[in-house]
Amino acid sequence: MSLLIVGSVAFDTVHTAQGSADEVLGGSATYCAYAASFFAPVWVVSPIGEDMPAEHLEAMRRRGIDTRGIRVVPGGKTFRWAGRYSDDFLLRTTERVDLNVFGNYDTTIPAEYRGAEFVFLANGAPSAQREVLEQLPKRRLAVLDTMNHWITGARRDLLDVMKMVDGVVLNDEEVRLLTGETNLLVAARTIEKMGPRLVVVKKGEHGSILIEGDRAFVLPARLTEFVRDPTGAGDSFGGGMMGWVAKTGDVSLESIKRGVLYGTVIASFCVEDFSLRRLQEISLEDIEGRKRELLGMIAWE
Repeated sequence: MSLLIVGSVAFDTVHTAQGSADEVLGGSATYCAYAASFFAPVWVVSPIGEDMPAEHLEAMRRRGIDTRGIRVVPGGKTFRWAGRYSDDFLLRTTERVDLNVFGNYDTTIPAEYRGAEFVFLANGAPSAQREVLEQLPKRRLAVLDTMNHWITGARRDLLDVMKMVDGVVLNDEEVRLLTGETNLLVAARTIEKMGPRLVVVKKGEHGSILIEGDRAFVLPARLTEFVRDPTGAGDSFGGGMMGWVAKTGDVSLESIKRGVLYGTVIASFCVEDFSLRRLQEISLEDIEGRKRELLGMIAWE
């Protein structure tokens, strides 16, 4: 089954202790789509400007990503983000954000996509996320991501759209900011009361937590010897998770747990180079091999 992803296709400029990358392909929807495409057909909805090179869209199509929902805004410029990481990667400083066409775009979902059963709302304005959901009456599993900017600047809209989705994928900082709780388990249970039945908390190099009702699943990150750029790791995690669920058509907790495992593995590849380079290089066989390695790392026998 296909997975509908709505978010940004963008240009990133990134500086880390391992080097720099200027004006490279990025964006929440892009990372999600590449990760999900290992498992299922992907539909992407995003605005871009006339400055987006055609070869980027062609590369996405070669991976089975349907780009008909990526609209070129005449005369517009593509969303841009620039940031810098501390030497230990624990601190990310945003140096520039130019929303450009992503600041106010047409959220109309193409008719071909409106039967989507699996939906991932990558980071974006909560009001736009709500407009998207209202056009998808057949959705079986809808999950959203967000960021500090919307938690503090559009809290009411965010709480409204959270009542419409089945799950959320947030990092530990976002969970604490949203709930005011310092204990991640208490915070996740607090978010459940806001609407979603599934809460996934991303903890970066410390793995993730999945909460559904009174059940919890904890998975460590896959140990990685060389980190070059963590940009997009969280989006790759969400895309890998949702791609697996769309592949199986199974929305049970057991299936989503397996999706978290695949998301974790794909994110571990993403951080090994700038932009989409590693995700463009690896195969499903590579992912399965690293999955077995991770399972071996946490096995008792």
